Amino acid sequence: MSSEQSLLKTLDAAGIVWTMHEHEAVFTVEESASLYAAIPGIHTKNLFLKDASGNFWVVSAPHDAPVDLKALSSVIGAKKVSFGKPDHMMRLLGISPGSVTPLAALNDTTGTVKFVIDDRLAAAECINVHPLRNTATISLSGSGLMSFLVGTGHAPVVVAVPAPL
Repeated sequence: MSSEQSLLKTLDAAGIVWTMHEHEAVFTVEESASLYAAIPGIHTKNLFLKDASGNFWVVSAPHDAPVDLKALSSVIGAKKVSFGKPDHMMRLLGISPGSVTPLAALNDTTGTVKFVIDDRLAAAECINVHPLRNTATISLSGSGLMSFLVGTGHAPVVVAVPAPL
């Protein structure tokens, strides 16, 4: 069974309602702008980060929300975050750049990565993230995402992701 099949099976088993939308590969928030009208809900940006202590994080925020990485560090209790390397992303989450998603928690069986969800996403009726690949978008509720993360053994850190001043 593929990782994506396992993901969808896990969502179904948890009673989480989802909808899949296939599309061309998108690697950045800018490239995904053409999808916003066709796929309702809040679209996300997802950052794979590493802090100075060697901890890894996936941070999810609304696609149009600027993120202040320096301020984010103190909000989430990390030491100076920066972008994580692709080889760490593949090893820990089984995904490649352009496919970062909180749904990759399914592949983090050791609980190494912490997942940070912006409070606007956690409360949203419909959010859109990648299903482990950047050629599709999966829509689900914020509460469904929270339930999924808890079900994978990852207690999500819900914060107001800080924007630059």
